[in-house]
Amino acid sequence: MAQALTDQAADLAAAKMAKVNEFIMHHVADSHEWTPLPYLTIHLPAYMTVHGLMLAIGAVLLVLLFGLGYRRKEPVPHGLTNVLEIFVLLVRDQITLPYLGEKDGRRMTPLFCSFFFLILCLNLMSITPVFPAATANINVTGALALITLCFMIFGGMVKNGVFGFFKAFVPHGVPLPLLFLLTPLEIIGMFIKAGALAIRLFANMLAGHIVIFALLSLLFLFGLFALPVLALVVVVYFLEILVAFLQAFIFTLLSAVFIGQLYHPEH
Repeated sequence: MAQALTDQAADLAAAKMAKVNEFIMHHVADSHEWTPLPYLTIHLPAYMTVHGLMLAIGAVLLVLLFGLGYRRKEPVPHGLTNVLEIFVLLVRDQITLPYLGEKDGRRMTPLFCSFFFLILCLNLMSITPVFPAATANINVTGALALITLCFMIFGGMVKNGVFGFFKAFVPHGVPLPLLFLLTPLEIIGMFIKAGALAIRLFANMLAGHIVIFALLSLLFLFGLFALPVLALVVVVYFLEILVAFLQAFIFTLLSAVFIGQLYHPEH
């Protein structure tokens, strides 16, 4: 009898853990179903996934935000315009100009503003119950990192010429035999930098969401005994808001650093 009760409890615990795993994976994995409300599931067409839809929604929100909410002709910016200009100036003055120089920095500020605001928008969307985390998908972050890599390679070639681009991978003052080892490593390092961009953003956003859902799952597993965990969930949630801003800034900053290294190798 005791063994039967033990087996029954083990089976019940295993069933609960399976439901917890299914719950977490449903909220962090990409799929063709979007569940904005607990009892509302929207089935997406075969050519679209929920993270792709989040990208489209985020892009539309930014177009509306800057197209309708931003008042460029205001003599003294205030309200939403002032908030947006704070972040635009942050990207321009703290990221693009220091690492790309005056000319290239001003010319490429729109690119880095696009990086910053798109990632920030997707990150903030993901901490609401309605929208899944598109930036917790390695395909999304990989595509953003690929844009940075293309500017590193092709932009560097346009800026310095093909010979000047590859010359940047030749360390100065190194004996010739070592160049056959170091130069390929420098070229490989360029691709590693782009990969690190994608993995850093993806891993931080994915880990934060898994932590929140795992903590909430304790309520399902242990009931009211796990009620104090809600306080920890609130702390992690506000930490995720900070991470949303921080990861958008870091991705933009590192992209500018990596591109600037190939645009101005002499520095």
